[in-house]
Amino acid sequence: MTWIANIAYLLAGVFYLPVLVYQMVVQKKNRHGWHQRCGHVQLPPTSRRRIWLHAVSLGEINCTPELVRQLSLAVPDCEVVVSTTTDTGYARGCELYPPERVFRYPLDLSWMVGRALARIRPSLIVLVELEVWPNLVRLARRRDIPVAVINGRLTERSARRLARLGVVTRAMFSQLAWVGAQDQAIAERFERLGTPPDRITITGSLKWDSAEVVDAVPGADALAEAMGIPRERPLWVCGSTGPGEETLILEAYEKLLASGDTPVSLAIVPRKPERFAEVAALIRNRGFECVRRSEHADGSPRAPSASPRTVFLGDTMGELRKFYTLAGVVFVGRSLVPMGGSDPMEVAALARPMIVGPHMDNFQMPVDCLRAKDAIRVVRTPAELADTVAAVGCVPDAPTGVGRVPDAPVGCVPDAPANNGASKTHPTGLGQRARQVLLENQGATARTVRALAELLNA
Repeated sequence: MTWIANIAYLLAGVFYLPVLVYQMVVQKKNRHGWHQRCGHVQLPPTSRRRIWLHAVSLGEINCTPELVRQLSLAVPDCEVVVSTTTDTGYARGCELYPPERVFRYPLDLSWMVGRALARIRPSLIVLVELEVWPNLVRLARRRDIPVAVINGRLTERSARRLARLGVVTRAMFSQLAWVGAQDQAIAERFERLGTPPDRITITGSLKWDSAEVVDAVPGADALAEAMGIPRERPLWVCGSTGPGEETLILEAYEKLLASGDTPVSLAIVPRKPERFAEVAALIRNRGFECVRRSEHADGSPRAPSASPRTVFLGDTMGELRKFYTLAGVVFVGRSLVPMGGSDPMEVAALARPMIVGPHMDNFQMPVDCLRAKDAIRVVRTPAELADTVAAVGCVPDAPTGVGRVPDAPVGCVPDAPANNGASKTHPTGLGQRARQVLLENQGATARTVRALAELLNA
């Protein structure tokens, strides 16, 4: 079966090559780390056992620091090394961990994976969320290296696609040593694809634990001063937006401005850095002034914009939380378009009123938890988005249209009061309830660390 997988990868690589060239030349992505992707991983020598932790991109790597900290305490004789796939994930990994212990994930060709395993010599391989590859799992099993999935996230759509591979998928999933699934539905999908049920535990989401609960983020005020964001008007922040979504957001903003009685400023922070210039052009083409963060560094104050037709563009990396902490209301992107959504827990930790679109497949469990406690708003159209922004983030005494709070879904804490002392008609109550939901659902990291320590000591 190994040679079948290798041939399939090589054929896929031929078709993918033009895309890769475009990414490298035009988008300036995936230019580095190819030596490591071929399995030539260089790590400092150590006498300790190694845990190989793989987090594919920025979102996955951001939920690992607390896990690594607790794991280092639980198994002090182990050293954690970290791999990642994307450029942004690798850059963030080097910020969080010693750069000499961070490397690119090898391509899943058997000789490259074998070379990486021989050089890393892990005692345990830990995959964040999914990232299960046939040759990695098979070759690790031959070497008696357990492979675990943590913070397991598997949508129904992905499960159906994987099921089409039949015996290949079942061979992969049946050899997993342990899966920490985010909720019951995800656990059932892993089981359906071949993971024995006695190797699956519902742990909840690590992102409930990794989100930092604070009321302010250092540097936010300096960012507002540098960009000239007016503080007398509420700021609507649209974070981690995706292709096609900014057009819908600007349409909603036009509706807000046309109403005439809703003073609000707009900031858009696209998820992908290669889209910054594209979104800036879109903003200007719609007749708005575009103020780009990259052109206004801290220490050079810009006069606050008096015109509501100014749109602030977050076109730098690592500053999304600064924008969020300035917000009167947040829209979590990649959710008005079918792209799976973005992390709502970070917004909940900052206690900001939050709106999402209907396409939150990758974060369905936290959204269900938040909806159960009336701590989030879900919209489907630009018109609904505009109306909801006005209701929950711009008009201090506007009712939020709250109906009956549904029962808490499996995986959420069901017994805390939905209000948590906040008025349902006050917009800040929405954000405070979201923070309370986050606090109630923490604990996945400790449960995960206990299971991984047991695997290592078995």
